[in-house]
Amino acid sequence: MRVNKRPLSVTIIAWIYLIMGVVGFVYHLIMQNSLHPFPFDVLWVELIFLTAIASGAYTLRGHNWARWLALAWIAFHVVLSIFHNLPELAIHALLCAVLAFFLFRSAASRYFGPAGPKPA
Repeated sequence: MRVNKRPLSVTIIAWIYLIMGVVGFVYHLIMQNSLHPFPFDVLWVELIFLTAIASGAYTLRGHNWARWLALAWIAFHVVLSIFHNLPELAIHALLCAVLAFFLFRSAASRYFGPAGPKPA
């Protein structure tokens, strides 16, 4: 049994990742171009959304690597935003900073620490 209770901020972030991942995965799968029944780019986009789903699910379970994956996921979007407009870059950068703060503050670090066994 886990000794450290999951912080509410970690729970909210994990559920946002899960919901965004599922919605994005389904949306992009449905909206793929019918002229190209299976474009190669769809695989990469769906992989990104599967990463968000895995990150959210395993963050809820207290796996430390999952919070790093969540941060890498949003950092990847910051890098992608460099090629878009400035407001998009600013929003992604701000989200990245906020997520980093909440995922790595002391309460979250205690939750992700070696306090107890983590189920598979």
